[in-house]
Amino acid sequence: MAPKTERIEFLRALRQLHRVRSFYAVGVLFWAGSTAWTGWQALGSRQMWVCVLLLAVFTGLLAAAGLTLRRLTVPTTGWPAHHAAPHKPAGTRHAHA
Repeated sequence: MAPKTERIEFLRALRQLHRVRSFYAVGVLFWAGSTAWTGWQALGSRQMWVCVLLLAVFTGLLAAAGLTLRRLTVPTTGWPAHHAAPHKPAGTRHAHA
C-alpha cells in the first residue's frame, strides 16, 4: 500500500507546485509592471530598485519552480505518463481480400 500512498503524495506535490508557479508568474507580472511604472515616475529612486530586486526574486523563484516541475514530470519513476490503452503490435494487421 505504500507505493499508492507515495503516488498520491507525489501528485499532491505536483499540484501544489503548479499553484506556486502560477503565483510566482503573477508576482513577476506585478513587479515588472511596478518596475516599469516606478522607473517612468522616478528613475533611479530607491523604490525603483526595490521593485527591480523583487522582480529578480520572483523571476528566480518562477524559474526554479519551472525547472523542478519539468524535472518531476519526466517519467523516471516507472509510472506511466498517461493512462492510454496498450498499443497492438504492428505485425497483427491482415490484408482484406
